[in-house]
Amino acid sequence: MPSANEPAANGPAANPATATDRSSGVVLVVDFGAQYAQLIARRVREARVYSEIVPHTTPVPEMLARNPKAIILSGGPSSVYAEDAPGVGPELFEAGVPVLGICYGFQAMARALGGTVERTGTREYGGTELTVSRTGSTLFEGTPAEQSVWMSHGDSVTEAPAGFTVTASTPGTPVAAFESDERRLYGVQHHPEVMHSTHGQQIIEHFLHRGAGLEPNWTTSSIVEESVAAIREQIGSRRAICGLSGGVDSAVAAALVQKAVGSQLTCVYVDHGLMRKGESEQVEKDFVAATGVQLKVVDAEERFLSALAGVSDPEQKRKIIGREFIRVFEQAASEIVAEAGAAGEAVEFLVQGTLYPDVVESGGGSGTASIKSHHNVGGLPEDLQFQLVEPLRQLFKDEVRMVGQELGLPEEIVQRQPFPGPGLGIRIVGEVTKARLDLLREADAIARQELTAAGLDRGIWQCPVVLLADVRSVGVQGDGRTYGHPVVLRPVSSEDAMTADWSRLPYEVLARISTRITNEVDEVNRVVLDVTSKPPGTIEWE
Repeated sequence: MPSANEPAANGPAANPATATDRSSGVVLVVDFGAQYAQLIARRVREARVYSEIVPHTTPVPEMLARNPKAIILSGGPSSVYAEDAPGVGPELFEAGVPVLGICYGFQAMARALGGTVERTGTREYGGTELTVSRTGSTLFEGTPAEQSVWMSHGDSVTEAPAGFTVTASTPGTPVAAFESDERRLYGVQHHPEVMHSTHGQQIIEHFLHRGAGLEPNWTTSSIVEESVAAIREQIGSRRAICGLSGGVDSAVAAALVQKAVGSQLTCVYVDHGLMRKGESEQVEKDFVAATGVQLKVVDAEERFLSALAGVSDPEQKRKIIGREFIRVFEQAASEIVAEAGAAGEAVEFLVQGTLYPDVVESGGGSGTASIKSHHNVGGLPEDLQFQLVEPLRQLFKDEVRMVGQELGLPEEIVQRQPFPGPGLGIRIVGEVTKARLDLLREADAIARQELTAAGLDRGIWQCPVVLLADVRSVGVQGDGRTYGHPVVLRPVSSEDAMTADWSRLPYEVLARISTRITNEVDEVNRVVLDVTSKPPGTIEWE
């Protein structure tokens, strides 16, 4: 997001199985270090127009060589007048390509075209009332004259470039939007990509469809077709394995790769002892029945628990789990080749269900702060022997669900609530032991049963149940003193896992969950509710 105070982040590195050849019709999102540059690209895709992210360091001739149909300049953490601030060459605006500047991109555009950007002493962060002075303009037609938008800036455009019409303002920003229909150049100071800007999607669609004249013709079937083509190009006639976890991400990734290369793929389900109650059986039954994929099951509970013994640090846990996954996959690949006999070819590729939020939180992209190492990104060992195939790396969870539906996966897989690859190992605060896992499995099963019975499965994003294993509290049960563990309920609502809010569950549902857990699960005498949003907290505790 915007100038002067936004944490920097860049899009993930390119991956062969996510690359597409869309030389015609692509919208380039130029990333100036915005945490939500990928969200801009996602909003463009929601408008059924294909988009890709490029770093701001990409030379303008290189951008133009890709024949973009439009360009969007993202927000960023810099001030445009700082000595090392990233800029935009004026030649970009002379190429005849429609451009939309957002926040920092808006300011960079204004400065490059001769406008004025200043630090006025008035900053705007969060919800702000925007007054539209040209309600019939290209960007704002059909939206209210007064609307709530999301601002995050310390600098302001105080004078628009010559030939531009100022179309909106706020109490602290006299030039909050401008347009030049003749040159097809547009800019807004606020962030239309975030849901807090009430008419943000309309503004983005107006730029794409009205300003740039693009047709809404990129669909879920297009994603599938392009992903399958990219996978075939990467894998060719060689063999691959897919780490199947039972979650929607790995299931959709596996289904895409199977569609692309068929029997060249073998799915490997690692039963590491960190799964929830009944999930191993569900993976073996439901996914194989739905897809007919070749599945190899590896019992690795003892291996994982031995590696995790004595470890309480969450980062160390994630790295251990990521390392052990790879070692098991290597062993499974050797066994698959051996089982094939003399005709067996080496397994060269590992398919993962990596999503964009995994990459961001693991520090993917230059300048990105690492929040936590996801087992499939920051937790991978340096001596990895496989080439990675990550067909979902540029997608958000809801987009992955749509791809799963397009591929014909059953609803119980596609709509399954997210569950981390490291499993319950990162939902135990403290050392991971079999006894603690068994305890957490029972508490988690009760919470899931009650949420399902109340019809709340679709109403919340997910509800992690966390065991505070290194914490004990005094309780009274059966007229006697107990000294048991607390468990935490973490119900959250989210659109894309980049941000989240805690879900306001009915009190009677919370009461049933609490009563059942404290009555039915030994050594748990307290149930607490996490009411923290993301940020500042992450969805998982570890």
